[in-house]
Amino acid sequence: MTTGGGGDKGLAGLLDRLGHWVVAGFNEFGFAAALFGESVFWLVMGRRRRQTVRLAPIVAQAMEIGIGALPIVTVLSGTIGIMLAIQGIYSLRLFGAESRVTLGVAMSTVREFAPLITGILVAGRSGSALAARLGTMRINQEIDSLTVMGISPVRFLVVPALVAMLVMLPCLTLWADVVGLFAAGLYIAPQLGSTLGAYATEVVDLVKLNDMLHGLAKSGIFAVLITIVGVVNGASVTGGAEGVGRMTTRSVVHAISAIVITDMVFVFMVTR
Repeated sequence: MTTGGGGDKGLAGLLDRLGHWVVAGFNEFGFAAALFGESVFWLVMGRRRRQTVRLAPIVAQAMEIGIGALPIVTVLSGTIGIMLAIQGIYSLRLFGAESRVTLGVAMSTVREFAPLITGILVAGRSGSALAARLGTMRINQEIDSLTVMGISPVRFLVVPALVAMLVMLPCLTLWADVVGLFAAGLYIAPQLGSTLGAYATEVVDLVKLNDMLHGLAKSGIFAVLITIVGVVNGASVTGGAEGVGRMTTRSVVHAISAIVITDMVFVFMVTR
C-alpha cells in the first residue's frame, strides 16, 4: 500500500511539473509574440508618436552583427563548400555521375547550408550577446529606468536590434553563398578537368532567382527568431550574474533549436 501511494505521488508530481512547463512555455511564447507585435508597431508608428526609431543604434547593431561576423562566416562557409564538393564527387563517382556535382553543391549551398550555417553562427554570436546585454540591464534595473523616463524599452532596445538583424543576416547569407560556391569551385574544377570560369558559368546557369529567394526568405525568418529569442531570455533573467550566464546559454540553445526546426518546416512547406 505504501509503495502504491508513493507511486501515485510520484506520478502526480511528474504531471504537476509537466503542467508548469507547458504553462511556462505558452507564457513565454505569448510574450515573444507580443514583443514582436510591439516592435512592428514602433517601427511603423513611431514617427506618429514622436518616438522614432533612431538610425544610429541600428547602424551600431548592424556593424556588430554583420561586419563583426564576416571572418567566421567566411571561414566556415568556405570550409563547408569544400566539404560538400569533396563528398559530392565521392558519392556521385560511385554512379559515374560526378559531372553533376555542381548542381548538387549549388542547390545545397544556396537553398540550405548558407542560410542555416549563417543563422546558427549569428545566433551563437550576436543572439547570445543580445541576451547578455539585456539581462545585465535588467539586473541593474536600467530597463525599469527607461520605463520611468517614459521611454519604451522595446522601441529603444529591441527594434534597432531587430532591424539590424533583418538587414544583415540576409547580407551575410549572400556572402556565404558566394564564398561557399567559390571554395567548392576550387576543388570541383580541377577534379573535373575544367576551369573556374566554366564552373562559374555553370553555377550561374543552374541557380535561379527562386533558389536565391528561398535561402534569403529563410534567413529573414531566422533573423526574427534570433532577436526575439535573445530578448525574451534576456528579459527573463533573475538571480544576478549567474542568472545572466544561465539565460545566455539558454538563448543560444533555444535560438539554434528554433532555427533548425523552422528550417525543416519551411523546406517541407515550400517543396510540397
